Amino acid sequence: MKIGILETGYPPESTAATHGSYPQAFMKLLDGNGFTFHQWAALEGELPESVHLADGWLITGSKYGAYDDLPWIKPLEAFIVQAYRAEVPLVGICFGHQIIAQALGGRVEKFKGGWSVGRVEYQLDDIGNNVPLYAWHQDQVTELPPEATVTGSTGFCRYAALQYGNKAYSIQPHPEFTREYTMELLEARRNVLPADTAASAEQSLGEGDTQSLLIAQKIAGFFKRGKQ
Repeated sequence: MKIGILETGYPPESTAATHGSYPQAFMKLLDGNGFTFHQWAALEGELPESVHLADGWLITGSKYGAYDDLPWIKPLEAFIVQAYRAEVPLVGICFGHQIIAQALGGRVEKFKGGWSVGRVEYQLDDIGNNVPLYAWHQDQVTELPPEATVTGSTGFCRYAALQYGNKAYSIQPHPEFTREYTMELLEARRNVLPADTAASAEQSLGEGDTQSLLIAQKIAGFFKRGKQ
C-alpha cells in the first residue's frame, strides 16, 4: 500500500541532522505496516498530478499557518478537496489537521489562549482518556467543517482530533515527535515561546513517555480500512 506524504514544513537545521525530516519521522512511526512511501514538497509548490497516485495521503506539520497568504496553500486545499471527494483517505497532523479542516469548510485561527507545547494528555474517544502525546501549536481549528466529528479534545484544545467518516482523520498533537526531538525543538525555538510556556513544556517532558504508538496504529488502521 502506497502512502503519499505531503511535506508542508521543515524542522530546524539544528535537529535535521539527527532526527531527519518530517516525512522521515512519519515513515519511522508507520514502519511495519506494509506501507511504501513517496513524498512531495507541498510547501515548494510540488503536488501530485492525481489524487490516485497513492492509496492514502498524509499531511505533515508546519511552522506556517493554514490561513497564511502563501502561494502553495490554495493548491494544497484544492488537492485535499479532490482527494476527499474521490474518497482517497486523508490523514493530517497539526498543520495537516488544520489545513484539512479549513479546506473542508472549517476555520483555523491563532488561538487567543496562547500555546500548547510539551507533553499533553488528550481525551480520545476511540483510544482512551488521558492519552499523553507531544503538542506544539498556537493555531487551532475554531469552527468545525460540516462533515467533521470531534473524536478528541483537551480543556485547552476543543477540536484536537477530527474524523470525517472513512474519508479523513486528523489530530492536533504530534505522534511522530519523540522526547529527544521535542527537547531539541524546544531549545531551537525557545525564543518564539513565552518564558512560562517554555518552562512548563520543559518540565512536562520529564513526566513520562507518550502513547504515540496508539496513534500510529490508529493511522495505519484508517489507511488500511480505506482499501477494504
